[in-house]
Amino acid sequence: MNIETAIELFRQAVTNALMLVSPILITTIVVGLVISLIQSVTSIQEQTLSFAPKLFAVGGLLIIGSSWLMKTLMNFTIEVYQTIPSVGF
Repeated sequence: MNIETAIELFRQAVTNALMLVSPILITTIVVGLVISLIQSVTSIQEQTLSFAPKLFAVGGLLIIGSSWLMKTLMNFTIEVYQTIPSVGF
């Protein structure tokens, strides 16, 4: 395996990881900000109140986007397996 192939695979892995995780992180941040805004407006200072909406939002997002997540992971895995014969061990 030459260094260019290894760098390219690593770059693709990082890009895929960021692409797969970013919708979950953005959803969590947005829901957290909305709940915090509601808590500050209503003067409710319950720390556990923001956990359930985040959990439901991320769970719903995973249910809706699970096919896209799995398809992206499978495509990357197939691509990595297809490069194994060209490595030349």
